[in-house]
Amino acid sequence: MVAAATERAAQPTLSSPAPTSADEGSSVVEFILVSTLLLFVILGILQVGLLLYVRNTLAADAAEGARHAANLGVAAGDGGPYAQALIARTIPGRSDTTCTGTDETGGEGTPLVKVTCRVVVPLVLVPLGDGVTLTVTGHAVKEEP
Repeated sequence: MVAAATERAAQPTLSSPAPTSADEGSSVVEFILVSTLLLFVILGILQVGLLLYVRNTLAADAAEGARHAANLGVAAGDGGPYAQALIARTIPGRSDTTCTGTDETGGEGTPLVKVTCRVVVPLVLVPLGDGVTLTVTGHAVKEEP
């Protein structure tokens, strides 16, 4: 009987040791560190999505300005202000956009109208500088009599 009791005492137990006072509270610190990094990753993804939305809207408005300026009897320079007016309606707060319309000659002498729009988009979700400058161009074939 004594031998059985000494054998049981000699076998190691598989239970985990009790936490020491140095380990207490470390999960709170780890949670804060990981959640801070995760927050910046999520905000960065949202900022990229916002930039892509603004770029796609600018490209659509520049193309529409080029189509407007490509109409018969409309000067190429009228495409820039037309695109600026569209951008002011579709993206609120983007009144600082500059758009210019010019005549261009494409392949095989095709007359084209080119509208170029430039805007600085501030980085509101991730503070990494003043902003990103987006430049988009829209083309359309000019109508001829």
